[in-house]
Amino acid sequence: MIFADVNFTLNSGSSLGLTGMNGSGKSTLIKIIAGLISTSLGETSLTINNKLLSKEDHFRHIGFMSPYLNLYDELSGEENLSFFINIKCPNLTKTDKNERINFLLDRVGLVKSKKDLYKNYSSGMKQRLKLAFALLNEPQLLLLDEPCANLDVEGIDVIYNFSEEQKKKGMLIIATNEPSDLKLCDSLLNIEDFKIKGR
Repeated sequence: MIFADVNFTLNSGSSLGLTGMNGSGKSTLIKIIAGLISTSLGETSLTINNKLLSKEDHFRHIGFMSPYLNLYDELSGEENLSFFINIKCPNLTKTDKNERINFLLDRVGLVKSKKDLYKNYSSGMKQRLKLAFALLNEPQLLLLDEPCANLDVEGIDVIYNFSEEQKKKGMLIIATNEPSDLKLCDSLLNIEDFKIKGR
């Protein structure tokens, strides 16, 4: 067991920072919230307009970004976003999808590189594209795991600007130990407080 009795509620317009020592379980908790892995006990729920969403629909309302997230090497940056927007936003028109993709590529500074293969991107460029991926569906809940890894000052500003925007219209959770990242959050949850004794 990694941790126990983790219990919190996050409302629209609020943000939470997950902090703790390396290996404490920050990424594990983020993955649980994102629905990528399951818990042995307990559950996560997502409610929109007082309607409880089914687990199968969570991904349409959640944006997820992390250094270990893998996109497709053999696709360009633009093609990666085109592929995933069809999954996350099937009801959008083709025009709306293209506009959303171009808007995000412009905001993260990748318009000039959108036709380049993802495998040829630098680590910082890959991180920027992962942010665009996370924002494709204009998520109610944005999950950022170590969001500023491999980013230069300009890239960090992009992350922070989107984070501030997200806080105004939805919910934001950041898993990080960077003090500047944690300043974006209204409240903090230290994973160490939920560690099993002796672990």
